[in-house]
Amino acid sequence: MAVETRYVVIRQNAEVKTFMDKKAADEYDKMLDMADNLTEIFAKSPVELSEDVTEELSIYLASHREELLIALQAKKPKVTKPKPVKKVAEKPEQQAEDKKDVA
Repeated sequence: MAVETRYVVIRQNAEVKTFMDKKAADEYDKMLDMADNLTEIFAKSPVELSEDVTEELSIYLASHREELLIALQAKKPKVTKPKPVKKVAEKPEQQAEDKKDVA
């Protein structure tokens, strides 16, 4: 008999999603908390959105948190440095030919 540990995210007394990893479950729960907070902000907005659109937009923005923070200038984007180009070592035959050309 096998034993499995599962982590279940529950919202409003209903199972939303099941995970095998606690960290993933916590991240998903946190994303849903952010989406709830965004829904409250949209409710106070003068822009009229349907309930479905509000929920979908809130979840989208919460799941793209890093990009949203960069767009709001609350976080700086990660700058990736280009990798240095490595010189390819010449073959011994090529080095010998180069020496003949110089002489």
